[in-house]
Amino acid sequence: MKNVYAISGGVSKFRKSRTDITFQAMVKECFDYILKDLNLEFKQAYELIDGSVASYFSDHFQRQLMAGIMVQDFLGLCPKPGHRVEGGGATGGICFQEAYKAVASGYMDVCLAFGFETMSHVKTWKGNEFIALASDTNFDYPVGGFYSGYYAMMVMRHMHEFGTTTDQMAMVSVKNHRNACFNPYAQQPAEITVKDVRDSEMVAYPLTRLDICAMSDGAAAVLIASEKGLKKIEKASGKKLSPILIKGIGRGTDAMRMSDRPHGKVMLLPHESASDYKKLKYPGVHSFRAGRAAAAEAYRNAGIKNPIDEIDFVELHDAYTSSEIQTYEDLGLCKYGEGGKFVEKGIPFMPGINYGFKLKEHGKLPVNPSGGLLACGHPVGATGLMQAVFALWQLQGTIGKHFGSTQLQLKSPRRGLIHSHAGTGTYVTVSIMEREE
Repeated sequence: MKNVYAISGGVSKFRKSRTDITFQAMVKECFDYILKDLNLEFKQAYELIDGSVASYFSDHFQRQLMAGIMVQDFLGLCPKPGHRVEGGGATGGICFQEAYKAVASGYMDVCLAFGFETMSHVKTWKGNEFIALASDTNFDYPVGGFYSGYYAMMVMRHMHEFGTTTDQMAMVSVKNHRNACFNPYAQQPAEITVKDVRDSEMVAYPLTRLDICAMSDGAAAVLIASEKGLKKIEKASGKKLSPILIKGIGRGTDAMRMSDRPHGKVMLLPHESASDYKKLKYPGVHSFRAGRAAAAEAYRNAGIKNPIDEIDFVELHDAYTSSEIQTYEDLGLCKYGEGGKFVEKGIPFMPGINYGFKLKEHGKLPVNPSGGLLACGHPVGATGLMQAVFALWQLQGTIGKHFGSTQLQLKSPRRGLIHSHAGTGTYVTVSIMEREE
């Protein structure tokens, strides 16, 4: 396998609705941003890019089949190779990993990964119906299943098993919305309190509107290259670049129906032992086995023994405040059952930002410094790539350049983790990105 690098990225402004622009042009905003970042003319980029991978979640939202090739054409990349990937909420993360594979295998030296979604074409209730089709339509959907309902059930079990509280969930919302105040790409930046979260409109108990991410229009793109591709880009651009190594990737899966998921032993990470989970019935509906499998594979490929000590920040899929807490545990940032305490201690908060809390371990391992899905929005096909772009900028030390503020720039981060999640935990991707010394 060749070394693979993230070279540059672009993100469109995430909004409730982008009525000013088509999905093709929205992706082109990101593509043009990359070309400007690299000081490349289109003709040069066309010669350098070997092909693409496209991601969008639903044909329903676009009311258009084969939308990926329409973007490829709009970007001027036909007749180069390209294909679309789809995997629910993890679509963007899968796209990133498929572009990685194209380069790692030697099939391409330079690959463009792009993703988009235009969810504003339908009313929110219809959008929820489309998303609910990503459950088993012969089992869950006919009995009124919808995603906020599924996640409400899961967190109720988490609260029952581990004592997680709604105030701990609300702290996640406060953190991510506050972080987004410094991110100009975010859809819903806000200074809110735990009381604001708990008093907002109830959707599915205990999840309120401020516990749940919003539907969005948006796009993102990442340019990925081998060492050979990197040298060609540097020669064409006439500048020394700051590539970020994609150190390791991992992916996990699980049965669509939670009732089909067998109980078994916890898949242990290198820093855990079987005695940690003697009495835990796993995975139950409180945990995501696919997330743990993806993390284990990514850590193995990246040589990580203890993520809490070896990772500097995490951008994870927080479609719900509860799923962020659940994912701390799947990623091994804390033991299963300790996710609520993890946020209560202040570990995932950004250093140097006042959230209105006294936090004992403020900023030990920031999670979702960008604001995550809760505050940036969730245009599904773009989301996992947005995480990759923000992680790339964080590791390059260029947050100030791209955000117009250095408030969210960590001090010399070396390694970041991005995590993308589908359905009730059916597909999950974890990718480790690293700044080489």
